[in-house]
Parts: sequence; C-alpha cells; structure tokens
Amino acid sequence: MREFAFETALCARLESEGCLVSRQLGVGTRGRRVLDALLVEPGPDFDARTRITPERIPDAAIEADVGTGRARYWKDCFDCHPDRARSAVERACEVGFFERERRSGRTYVRQTVRYPNWFSRLVGIENKPDLGRPGDLETQLRKDVSLAVVDEIVLATESYVTRAHLNRIPEPVGVWRVRGEAGAYEVVREPTPLPVRGAGVEVLEERPSRTKVRVVSAGEKARLRRRLAERAYGKGWRVPFPDCPHVEDRPIAGVGGIPYCTREGRVVGPADPCACAEGEGGSGEDESDEAPDVDLDARRDEHSPWVRDPAGVRREQVGLDRFS
Repeated sequence: MREFAFETALCARLESEGCLVSRQLGVGTRGRRVLDALLVEPGPDFDARTRITPERIPDAAIEADVGTGRARYWKDCFDCHPDRARSAVERACEVGFFERERRSGRTYVRQTVRYPNWFSRLVGIENKPDLGRPGDLETQLRKDVSLAVVDEIVLATESYVTRAHLNRIPEPVGVWRVRGEAGAYEVVREPTPLPVRGAGVEVLEERPSRTKVRVVSAGEKARLRRRLAERAYGKGWRVPFPDCPHVEDRPIAGVGGIPYCTREGRVVGPADPCACAEGEGGSGEDESDEAPDVDLDARRDEHSPWVRDPAGVRREQVGLDRFS
C-alpha cells in the first residue's frame, strides 16, 4: 500500500478498537519530530472531558491561574505574552472552557469546570510500510525513546520483519506487522513502557562530531503530554474528501469517513490525491457530478469515543461581550 493508505487503514482499525486516534502531530519542545499517529487511551475522567467541548482547549488557558471559583481579571491569570493570553481567553470562551463578565470596563474570567484527568496511556506510532527503505527510521525511534514523552512507541510496517530488522530497531520499540487493506495487524514485538514520569533527553541536532541535546524536566513532559492529548482530541485523523466525482466513502474495519477513488481503486487524500481530483485524465458524462458530501465529524462521533455535540458546561452564553 501507499504510505497514506497504510496510515489511514491502521488509524481506522485502531479506532474500531475503541481508542481515540489522531495523526501527524508534532512532538518535542521544538516541534521537530512529527508522529505519524497517536493513540490516546481514555482515562478515568474521560466523560468529563467529552462534556466540555469537541475542540482543543488552549494550553495557555489550562495552565492559567483562573479556577472555577470567583472570576479574576484576565491579565492577572497568565504568565505569558499578553497577545497569547488574550488569544487563549478568546478561544477558551468560544469552546466553553471559560466564561467571562465585564466589571467597570474590565474583563474577568473563570473556568466553567475543572480540567479533568481524562487520558491515560499515549502510544506513538511510526508508520514505515517498506522496511527496505527505512530512511532515518532508527534515528527517529532513538529520539522518541530518549525523550519518552509517550508511554509506548510502536513501529508499524507491511514488510516481513526479520531478526536483522529487530536488531536495528531500539529495543523498547514495539513492532506491528499490518496485513492487507483492512489495517489488521499482528504484534511481532511488544513495546516496553517508557519512563514518562521522569526527565527526558531531547535530541535537537546531530552532527558527525557532536550531538546537541536538551534535558526536558518531568513537569515539562507532563505539559507536553497534555498538549499532545488535547491536539489529538481536537484533530482526529480523517482528511477532507477531494473534489472528485469518483470518490466514495468506503469503510475500513467497519469505520467510515475514508475517501476512496473508485476509478484509481485506492484511498486518496490531500497528501496523495487521485488524478481526477487534480484535473488529469478525467472523461465521461459523470465528470459533472459532485464529490460526495461526507460529514466527517458525524463519522468520528459514530465510531470513536469523541463526542461531537456535548451538552456543554458553561453557565451563560459567551461571545456577547468582547475585549475592548
């Protein structure tokens, strides 16, 4: 399979198992490493998180000294640049995590609910369908193990995995072999849990003569884990359907919301479009037909623990008053 189709099939399979799944998320304090996929296992207060908002809650709003009690003047609550704080307040009010009120021309804010302990394990997945072309695979996985911001790291591949392959992959990394277009996988090697509660070492730059690293504290890693989980909750893994009359919603492992071009016989997306969507090779009367109108949020709500239309927790309508 092409790498995009491979990744899509695996995400669909994992979502069918009841987990929250996202893809293409930056990890690390400098954002130089992108995880192909992230699996988020619901924690004890997951239902409380689903009641707040289907969107990502801004990290600055979560870290702000706001609280659920007496409303406080917004500028006194943030330890960051005023523009970032202002943006976080606006967004937090929009998604229902903050509510605000005006007093003597000033804006005061409070949380509508305490931020819940909503996720447990994070599993990072590196997709490499063809181990015959590994690229920088070993280096990438060593960086993931060194930083240890996710609980487990897994390599997913379509290749037959030999002992020689396993010897080149860092020992803590698990290995899954994915078989067929349905995303079914077998565990070749179980991952070893990483020390997420301790400090980690982030590799910033590697040269033949030296390697530049940075120690990431346990507290910073905890904040990064929460940021990853929030981004995953807001983003998901599905992609927009291309403007192609031959594309249909073809489920994988019983999970819908996947664009499949019947003319080319494959899964397609923005990173791997079909020729029809790019205006190449099209012919026939059906070219005037519109692409299917697929509600991706409805598919995600149907198949995953994510909730599209929560009841909400804010006590009053926001947005009627804006910053002056």
